Amino acid sequence: MLVNFDSLEDASKIWIYQSNREFSEKEVAEISHNLESFIDAWKRHGDDLKASYQIKYNQFIVIAVDENYNEVSGCSIDASVNLIKQFEQKFAVDLTNKLNISFRDHSNINVVSMTDFQNYAKQQKITSNTVVFNNMLTNKADFEQNWEVTADKSWHKRFLTVTN
Repeated sequence: MLVNFDSLEDASKIWIYQSNREFSEKEVAEISHNLESFIDAWKRHGDDLKASYQIKYNQFIVIAVDENYNEVSGCSIDASVNLIKQFEQKFAVDLTNKLNISFRDHSNINVVSMTDFQNYAKQQKITSNTVVFNNMLTNKADFEQNWEVTADKSWHKRFLTVTN
């Protein structure tokens, strides 16, 4: 059952999928329509799932499920991943590559390989003050507080060059 994202419990489980490019407004509308239809009918062994989604910056798809209402199952998670894979094919984007890292350069969002991110950090093009997107978060509260943070407040800090 589709609910308002803000109404979900802070402990709700989330999955964050980042696109390697920004979606067009038309693509966002189609993705939103498909997500709403999917989530409204999403079930776990016949039981409704209380869930929602957000599309952030026309580039990140966030799906959330309130597991206090009903826990997700492997099959229900697989169904959501299959939907994301359909988006990948239809829109020729990469949404499931966990080795891509995103960061903000002024108002631009950049998605680069982990190797490129490490090289930028060595060259100090990425510093502790660079805003990064921590897509490894697993619950709504963390997403709302720790998703878009400076690199020194995320797992990304391990790549930063320490200067004396």
